[in-house]
This record gives sequence, C-alpha cells and structure tokens, in this order.
Amino acid sequence: MLALAVIVVVGAVVLAGGVLGRRTGIAPPVLMLAGGVLLGFVPRLREVELPPEIVLLVFLPALLYWEALNSSLRAIRQSLRGVVLMSTVLVILSAGAVAAVANAFGVPWGPAWIMGAALAPTDATAVAALGRVLPRRALEVLQAESLINDGTALVVYGVAVSVTTGAEHFSAVHVGWLFLGSYAGGVVSGVLVALAGVQVRKRLQDPLLANLAILLMPFTAFLLAEEIDASGVLAAVACGLIMSQVGPRVGTPAVRLISQGFWSLGTYLLNGALFVLVGLQSQTAIRGLTSFDLKRALATVACVSLTLIVVRLVFQTLTIYAIRALDRRPSQRGRRTTYRFRLVVGLSGFRGAVSLAAALAVPMTVNGGGFLPDRDVIVFVAAGVIAALMLQAFVLPPLVRWADLPEDTVIRDERRMASRVAANEAMDSLPEIAAALGSRPEVAAMVRREAEKHARLKQLDGPDPDDDEQTDEEFDAEAAERLREFDDQYRELRLALLDNKRATVIRLRHEGRIDDAVLRQIQARLDIEQVRLSREELL
Repeated sequence: MLALAVIVVVGAVVLAGGVLGRRTGIAPPVLMLAGGVLLGFVPRLREVELPPEIVLLVFLPALLYWEALNSSLRAIRQSLRGVVLMSTVLVILSAGAVAAVANAFGVPWGPAWIMGAALAPTDATAVAALGRVLPRRALEVLQAESLINDGTALVVYGVAVSVTTGAEHFSAVHVGWLFLGSYAGGVVSGVLVALAGVQVRKRLQDPLLANLAILLMPFTAFLLAEEIDASGVLAAVACGLIMSQVGPRVGTPAVRLISQGFWSLGTYLLNGALFVLVGLQSQTAIRGLTSFDLKRALATVACVSLTLIVVRLVFQTLTIYAIRALDRRPSQRGRRTTYRFRLVVGLSGFRGAVSLAAALAVPMTVNGGGFLPDRDVIVFVAAGVIAALMLQAFVLPPLVRWADLPEDTVIRDERRMASRVAANEAMDSLPEIAAALGSRPEVAAMVRREAEKHARLKQLDGPDPDDDEQTDEEFDAEAAERLREFDDQYRELRLALLDNKRATVIRLRHEGRIDDAVLRQIQARLDIEQVRLSREELL
C-alpha cells in the first residue's frame, strides 16, 4: 500500500504546487520541491527512495524526447557554436571546478570528480519548467544546451566512477574514444529509431496505435544506445529533433492532437513528480550523511553552488568575446547580445533529474569490496545544489525586468505572416483544387466568400462595418442551406484547402522563414479544423 500512497501523495503535491504557483506567481517546481521536503517529515514516507534506474530509464527518455520535439532547430543552428562549447567545454570545466572545491573540503579526488560530473550539466526539463519568464531567445539557447550537455557529463561521470572504483585506469586516449563512441553511437541510435518510427507512423492510421508507436520511440532509442554503450540521452534527443522536423508531414490530425494532449499531461506529471521526489530525497540524504557533519556539508553545498554560477558566467563572457574577436562577419554581429542578456542566461543554469540520478547511482563499494568513500556526501551535495540553484527562479523575474530587453515579437510576426501567406496561396489554388475535385461552382464560390469574410474580420479585428446585421443573417441562412445541399463537396473542398495551407506552412518552415514553434501553433489550429470537418473520431 505504500507505493499507492506515494503515487496519490506525490500527485496531490504536484496538483497543489500547480494551483499555488498560478495564484502566487512562484514557479510551481519550487513549490513542488518544497512540498517534497515537507513530505520527508512524514514517518511512513521516510522509507521512500528514488531508484536511479527509474529516473534514467523511465523519466529521462520521455522528458528529453518531449523537450527535443518542442525545440527550435533553427535556434539551435543559429547558436550552434555557443551551444556546442557550453555543452562540452563548459561541462568539463564545471566538473573540474566542483571537484576542486569538494577536494578542498576534504572529499578525495575520485569522489570529488564524480560529484563534479553529476552536477556539471544543466537540466532541460528544469529549464523548461523554471524558465518561463525568460525571453524566447534565452530560453531556446538554454534548452538547446541542456539537451546536449547530459551526454558529455555522463561520459565524464562514467570515467570518474570507473577510475574511482578501480574498474579501469585513466587514459586521455581512452577517454577520447569514450566521448566519440558515446556521441556517435547515441546520435546514430536516435537516427535509426526515428527513421523506423517514420515508416511505422506512415502505416498506422488508428490514433491510439499510432500514439503507442510514438510513445515507444524515445525508450527504444535510449535502450538501443545503452546496449552499445553509447549515450541514451543523446539518442532520445536526436530522435526527438528528427521527429520535430518530420512529424508535421506524417500521421493524421487526430494522431497529432491526441499526442499533444497526452504528452503535455504526461510530461507535466513526470516533471512535477521528479521535483517532489527530489525534495523527498533531500530528507533521506540528510539522514544518511555520516562522513561530514551537517555544517560542513551545507558549506560545501553553498560553495559548490556558487562555483557553478561563477564558472558559467565567466566561461560565457570569455567565450563570447573570443568569438567576437575571431568572427567579425556581419551575420555574427547581428546576433550579438548585451551583458544583461548574458547575465540572465548565466543565472538560469538549473540542475535537475540527471544530476540526482547520477549521484544516487554511485556504487556503494569499490572492486576490493570496501565502501566507496564519501558517497553519502555526493548524494547530499547533489540534492542540496539542485535545491539551491532552483532558488534562482525567484531572482529571474526581477532580473528580466532589470535587463529591460527589447520586446520579442518574432514568433507573433512570423505567425501572422505564415497565416496570411497560407490563406492567400490556398485561395489562389482554389479554382485548380475545385476543378480537380469536381466541385460545383457555387460551392467553390461559397468557400471563397467565407474565406474573404474571415480575412476581412481578421484585418479589422471586429465586425465588418460594411455588413449590417440583416446581411449577416441572410448570408448565414444561405450558407446553411447550401451546406445541407452540398455538404460532401463543401467538406471535401475545405479539407483540400486545409491540406494546401498545411503544406505551405511546412514549406515556410523548411525555407527558414518561420520558426518550428510557429509551425506547431498553426498546424494545431489546422488539425482542429480538419478533425471537425472530417468528423473524425479522436478515440
């Protein structure tokens, strides 16, 4: 019954955190984390432990896949150089800096490097949940960095654990091969699963079966990569990025609408449960702390947290000035940011599930049979740093206001442009489409009038002043009569025009004229209209 009680209680805390977050303006994950800490005072729940395998093999593939699926590939390409540097070099430097600080507090070098590797990567799900107040460009950069840096950190972590436990000896060449194999194997695994997934989705029309296939994809990619000792994290991310580009062209509207609803709810629950369990685990970490006294351990948490923030800010500043010195192209100058923008990004390096799972996965013993030194400290500091860095969520809103960044209207402007272009091209193609379908002239004329009236209302953002109420009633009565008479032809023509609009929007994304987010927003609206017109059953 304990497992059922945990499910109910954790779900209730996630719900309460979401409700209180909306009412108080506090980031819901912070409230969920606090709720988890309070749960640790309940005697019966003190027995609960978070198995690292559950995080790495159940939570992580789904959450990373969803974040990759909703990322902007255009933004990643535009900031690729910085994203790669922050996902590799910054991770290694952060791990080394944390190891040095931990060693200064008395942690041996082996466990210190394990701690550093566990805490080096930022967390994609934490960034997505806590960074909603950030400007679009900052959030895109942070999400892109967070999607990739887990792979680097877990390779460093694996080497540190292996060397510390005596499983192998450190070698620069060996580590290089580990990095190469992890990255290459992870990406290849993700690509293969995505290609297979596309073929499966093309052949499945049933919404439930198609969504079951979608659900299996991140876990299959993760499993395949882990089987060849590659990065399952990168496999899930690569699979998600490919499907974000291919997905809009395969499947049906019903499949996409169900998928959106399912994944939105499912990942919200998983993400919220993780924050609650992290808070609950912090209580376990305090009770299991034996190597350090509490005062010393808390001082380590504070210094490690500060170190991660400082290293991130310094690296980011030095990297940007180095790029500016080496690349003076006009295109590069157009992407330059202010120090205020960099400060916002620098203070948004949240840690989360990967860090906690890595700390919990540290083995208890070394090859000789003895206990691994300071494992309890690693778990305690990891839980403490995750909680401490989440407090930055309170700083972000006033910091963003202080930064006074220019209003970002890119997504809104691109959405308006894409909607206008899609509507115009659909109307231009109306005669050809109507002729191909054999639609009656009066049906085509009615569809055109409706489209023109809709366009006028949209431009005026209100009723058309040239049409009085009587004219609208007469038009509606006439339209209703024609709909009853030519219902099949009307629906068939409207559906063909929706397909035309969808193809136009996908082309605009392919040409780089609109962002992936714009495509998803417009396609969702088109899918809803198509399901309504086709009277397709969602379930």
